[in-house]
Amino acid sequence: MIGQDGQAVGTVERAAVTVPAQQDIDARKSDGNWFGGVKVSVVVPALNEAENLPYVLPRIPTWVHEVILVDGRSTDDTVSVARKLMPEIRIVEQVGKGKGDALRLGFESAKGDIIVMLDADGSTDPDEIPAFVGTLLAGADFAKGSRFNQGAGTSDMPLHRRLGNWVFVSVVRALFGGRYSDLCYGYNAFWSRVVPRLQLNADGFEIETLMNIRALRADLRIAEVASFEAPRVFGEGRLQTWPDGWRVAKTIWREWRKPFRPADL
Repeated sequence: MIGQDGQAVGTVERAAVTVPAQQDIDARKSDGNWFGGVKVSVVVPALNEAENLPYVLPRIPTWVHEVILVDGRSTDDTVSVARKLMPEIRIVEQVGKGKGDALRLGFESAKGDIIVMLDADGSTDPDEIPAFVGTLLAGADFAKGSRFNQGAGTSDMPLHRRLGNWVFVSVVRALFGGRYSDLCYGYNAFWSRVVPRLQLNADGFEIETLMNIRALRADLRIAEVASFEAPRVFGEGRLQTWPDGWRVAKTIWREWRKPFRPADL
């Protein structure tokens, strides 16, 4: 639940989702003519997320053209659970390591006109996908999720991480301009044609910061989308506050020091 100030109130209740009905599977396989023929790809990086996928994959809208799960060499049943829940899912095996590496591989594999990033742990809500897609169809190049816009919130961000995010947002505003309200959040969507323009080269959690900075530097039309971040359903998160925060800080510093010439669209 979210209060009027945009902050989380109380707890978020979630129930497990069953395997989708056959008609939903058939609808997903059919190209149809959704959004004037625009096709949407959802990229889900995953590492040992078998317990969490039932709370994520069945809730992805059936009109999505394809769902790509980038598996980071999981040692649990992540791949078999994904195929059971969504028989038509595309599995891409990650060779490298890190969330950034997995996302870049997913972007390269996507065939849709629009790409949506979605976490496999249940922290990002598939029900928000239409808001991101609608923002792009309304004219944005890059739809950036924010936990701090009106109507947004988070129940998975302790005070020290809030303060760190605020510091990073302030620094990026000062160095690169823009009016971001959030920086280190991984729920984004964008037209696939802008991926080469961003020239992404990060391997870890800093990929999100890098994308946001380079979207600014590439003069993309950026719109923030209010989003709610929930705690992961099962297991411990892999983000390490201090090591990953240091990687984010170094990314901001390198981007400020290094000239960036985006490729032409």
